[in-house]
Amino acid sequence: MSKSLKRVRAALEAAGLTAEITETALARTAEDAANAVGCEVDQIGKSIVFQGQTSGRAVLFVTAGGNRVDVAKATALAGEELGKADAALIRAQTGFAIGGVSPVGHLSPIQCFFDRRLMDFDVIWAAAGTPHHVFKAEPAELARICDGQVSDFT
Repeated sequence: MSKSLKRVRAALEAAGLTAEITETALARTAEDAANAVGCEVDQIGKSIVFQGQTSGRAVLFVTAGGNRVDVAKATALAGEELGKADAALIRAQTGFAIGGVSPVGHLSPIQCFFDRRLMDFDVIWAAAGTPHHVFKAEPAELARICDGQVSDFT
């Protein structure tokens, strides 16, 4: 089991959530993940990471699989101009590689915003630290665990 996957499992357990982690052939995209677990694309919580242009810190937006983050709305929520986060920043601040960024289990605390659309479902799925693993959770519980501010940013 990878260090990233162990970190996600430990974070979920520490938060009191016994999540089912599922291995998939590939879950790099929301479509791949939805097909792998048999759910709607919007039930996939995509982790989109931006870089604060003033702070240099990673800012996480967990969005429904079919949605795109509106950078102007995201910037307003974050309180600073946002730009593209490169793979090195994402790895250094979250501990995850692009394609497997989980909403929980980061190496450093991260500001997190949670797409209101995800709250429309009983269960959602999110990356579990690798491009091949996902876990399911109730959206309100996941927002609580990742300290995500439920917002409109798409």
